[in-house]
Amino acid sequence: MRVGFGALRLTGPGAFDRTPDRSAARAVLRRAVDLGVTHIDTADSYGLGDNEELIAEALHPYPSGLVIATKAGQSRPDRRSWVPLGRPEYLRQQAELSLRRLRVDRLDLFYLHRVDPHVPFADQVGALAELRAEGKVAEVGLSEVTVEQLAEAEKLVPVAAVQNLYNWADRSHEPVLEHCTRSHKAFVPWLPVAGGRHDARLDAIAARIGVTPAQVALAWLLHRSPVVLPIPGTRSLDHLAENVAAAEIDLGASELDRP
Repeated sequence: MRVGFGALRLTGPGAFDRTPDRSAARAVLRRAVDLGVTHIDTADSYGLGDNEELIAEALHPYPSGLVIATKAGQSRPDRRSWVPLGRPEYLRQQAELSLRRLRVDRLDLFYLHRVDPHVPFADQVGALAELRAEGKVAEVGLSEVTVEQLAEAEKLVPVAAVQNLYNWADRSHEPVLEHCTRSHKAFVPWLPVAGGRHDARLDAIAARIGVTPAQVALAWLLHRSPVVLPIPGTRSLDHLAENVAAAEIDLGASELDRP
C-alpha cells in the first residue's frame, strides 16, 4: 500500500493541546491499519509528543510490516510558530523521547524535520548518522531539502526518504522527485491534496470518473513516480477510506498530463 497516513490532524486543535477525542483518534489509526496502510507519519512536535503517544496507545504492539516515521528539528516556542532547531544534542534528545513515547527500541524512520540555518548542515545530519550507527534509528530521512543538500547528506549517511511539499498545484520540488526516482528513494509529499480542493480541472476529472477531487489529486501523485508515498491525514473514517481507495484509481494519459 503506497498511500500512508499523516497523523498530524489527530492532534489538536492546537499544537500544545492533547487530542480532544482520543477514542475516535485511536479508531482512525486502527482502521488505517485494517485498510492496509503500512506507513504512518508523525513528529515530536505534533501535540508536543502527544501524537506519538496516541499512536502507541492505538497500535502498540505494532503489526509486522508497519513503518512508523517520526521527525525532530522543529520547535514550537508558541502556539503559532514553527522554528527549526537542529543542534545535535537536541536531535539526540528528541530521538530518545520519541523512542520512549512510541514504546520502541529503534525508530523505523527518523527525519530531520527542517534544516536549521544556524547549525552546520553536516552536524545536523551527523547526529542522525550517529543514531543510526548506534541502532536507535533504522533509516534516516530529510524534509524540505534540495537535491544539493540531499547529495551532501548522503556523504555522511544513506537517506531512505525525502519529505517535501509537493502536490497537484505545487511542483516546486520536481527536481528532488526526479532525483529520488532515479535513486529509488522514497519521496513522501506532505500536503498531498492541498492543491486538489478548489481546482476546476480536478473537479471535472473527478466528476467524469465518479470520485472526489482529493482522490484524483492522490491518484495523480501515485502515477507521478513509483517512489511517491503520499501521507494524507484526516480525523474522519469516511475520508480515510476515500484516501486509501485512491490507490485503485486509474488515470488516463490526458488526466495525467497536468499542465
